[in-house]
Amino acid sequence: MTTSYDTDRFCTVPNGLSILRLLGVPVFLWLVLGPRADGWAVLVLAAAGLSDWLDGKIARRWHQVSRAGQILDPAADRLYILSTIVALMVRDVVPAWLVVVLVARDLVLLAQVPVLRTRGFTSLPVHFVGKAATFCLLYSFPLVLLGQLGAGIWTVARVIGWAFAIWGTVLYWWAGLLYARQTWHIRTTLPRVTRRGQVGR
Repeated sequence: MTTSYDTDRFCTVPNGLSILRLLGVPVFLWLVLGPRADGWAVLVLAAAGLSDWLDGKIARRWHQVSRAGQILDPAADRLYILSTIVALMVRDVVPAWLVVVLVARDLVLLAQVPVLRTRGFTSLPVHFVGKAATFCLLYSFPLVLLGQLGAGIWTVARVIGWAFAIWGTVLYWWAGLLYARQTWHIRTTLPRVTRRGQVGR
């Protein structure tokens, strides 16, 4: 199992978009928890979702897939998901159990990092199920938030948002289990790599 990169450069357009996405997290939290400007908060989430799509598209199209990007992109996605569900839990928009379920999945992945590092990996390549889960979750919570604006069309948005949230949560855990299986495969088939880059047992 190998991970390929097009460049070792950090200063690329996709990485810049990922950093901008990360900078949007505190802005989103302030909008939701401060003035409760839900409309503007949804726009920030929409911009984050668009940049998530764009950085992957640009990285593949212009051969700018980098090691830093393979870390930044999923980190930004997970931070947005975590900050969104925590903020909405504080607002009593989503239940605490959903936060626990999603955070537990990320803790499972975090526990795999030491094993990956002993085999020379810093992260695992993102696969389709993981991207589908992220897509569902990133687009579900803006709809759930819009559902707080009133009845009528906002109720429809809330229902669709919850459908995406439930399906996204299922996919999120499915992807987590796939990553766990990949980690187990790496652990059982590849030798350890020492700090000096030497192969050991």
